[in-house]
Amino acid sequence: MSETTYAGIDYGLGMSNVDKSNGIRYGVISQHSINLDCMDDVEYDYGKPTCPKCGNEVTDVMPDNWREIELESYTAHGCDDYVCVKCKILLDSGDVFADEPLGWSYDRDGYQLTDCLDSDIFIIRSPYWTRAQYCSPCVPGAGNLDSPCEDGPKTYCLGHDWFEDGQAPYKVYSVADDSEVLPDTD
Repeated sequence: MSETTYAGIDYGLGMSNVDKSNGIRYGVISQHSINLDCMDDVEYDYGKPTCPKCGNEVTDVMPDNWREIELESYTAHGCDDYVCVKCKILLDSGDVFADEPLGWSYDRDGYQLTDCLDSDIFIIRSPYWTRAQYCSPCVPGAGNLDSPCEDGPKTYCLGHDWFEDGQAPYKVYSVADDSEVLPDTD
């Protein structure tokens, strides 16, 4: 575990990317730094369902007078589980959502995570913290977990179980009582 002693510059000036309730900074870490199996549990966001013809939001509930409206099926396959009232067409869920996710989130086990930049994890809440260098201006005020720093600010982090060998590349402390959390040696 290689740590630096230079904390860097707080581009957020103490005002951004910090939990105002306890002063702990939000953390940022590359997805490539963790065990990628952990990403299996994230919830992907494909956005709101929209009509591929007009771009308006569609509904998964038929309008009250749907029997009086002549609706055309947009696809020859699928379940016709959405309707665009403007275009008067029935749509399958595969027609109304983006092919690629717009982002993702994870909200359980005391963690609140989301995607950040291109391939980073933004840690908004965690049962753990560590000390890390400040991030560059890209995420002002947050801590860069890929750069542990003994003189850096308290930063939300991922626990040991998020890493390939069961050991975080930084010291891990409990938010509840500030005690150091050691990796399992089973």
